[in-house]
Amino acid sequence: MKLPSRDVMARNADEKVTGSRIRLPRRSVDPLRQVSRRILMALGVLLLTVLIVYADRGGYHDNADETLDFLDCAYYATVTLSTTGYGDIVPYSDSARLVNILVITPLRVLFLIILVGTTLEVLTERTREEFRLKHWRSNLRDHTVIVGFGTKGRSAIQTLCATGLRKDQIVIVDPSSKVIEVANMDGFVGVVGDATRSGVLLRAEVQRARQIVIATQRDDTAVLVTLTARQLNRGAKIVAAVREEENAPLLRQSGADAVITSASAAGRLLGLSVLSPSAGTVMEDLIQQGSGLDLVERPVTKAEAGRSVRETEDLVVSVLRGHRLLSYDDPAASPLQLTDRVITIVRAAPVTPLSTPPED
Repeated sequence: MKLPSRDVMARNADEKVTGSRIRLPRRSVDPLRQVSRRILMALGVLLLTVLIVYADRGGYHDNADETLDFLDCAYYATVTLSTTGYGDIVPYSDSARLVNILVITPLRVLFLIILVGTTLEVLTERTREEFRLKHWRSNLRDHTVIVGFGTKGRSAIQTLCATGLRKDQIVIVDPSSKVIEVANMDGFVGVVGDATRSGVLLRAEVQRARQIVIATQRDDTAVLVTLTARQLNRGAKIVAAVREEENAPLLRQSGADAVITSASAAGRLLGLSVLSPSAGTVMEDLIQQGSGLDLVERPVTKAEAGRSVRETEDLVVSVLRGHRLLSYDDPAASPLQLTDRVITIVRAAPVTPLSTPPED
């Protein structure tokens, strides 16, 4: 007998302790509209049965009187489809009995299925959900995990999607079920739970992720999440955000590859805007993906190899050579090498805005 893996056992145990769970995006259906549609389907089956019986009413016998009118046909169809069967109206001709066998009986089964459709849907919902989760896990590789779907997390996702990352390659982790519901509405997979727990991150398949973005509300939480994520995935690129600059070294020691200080970054932008409002607007435009101009990192093309930085078609601001980041005016940046990567300013592509989660 095949035993469950350690990852699966950890996920199941953590789900029982913390209540964490995966929520796949799905199309929302209005319950009233769903019930109304089923009622109309049931009435349609009933009307069809009435018309079939009425068309061959001569082959039926009524104990009350010999002939069947439209009301009698409707009565017979109702008691037949509901499997009541009083027996006061019965088919006696060969054609009527054949129609009951081949047509009325299948319609009776269909009528009952429609009426108990809600119950059947509840019974099969868990099976369908388990199948979807199994299919999702088996196809998820090199994805991006976003911890926190607040303002920073949504902005990070918007930037990643603008660079071509598909929504099915993003998994969001957040302790709020309301926030995850909003993420599902935007088409993202969400995991409800505390990301400082390894079991929650395992449910997000963080051990197979290519990159992890940590955008929590508290710096101490960001440190714990970084430590846990790095322990589960040694090769993933981890980018974390902190509020206070003094906590940035701690994040790097915990395993973050890059740390963004939100408070100091906002302060520098405020100071720049005081000195030059236009310059502040340009900088805000550069860091806001999808409007005006964007900063893009790309490889050097064969046509650009051997040329200087100023001879490229795009406006190059930095050159990444190995682990060295060279300024555009650094003499070592030119000529460009085929293995270099350049950070350029390009015209932005439009980005679809994300929904805003409700405030707690």
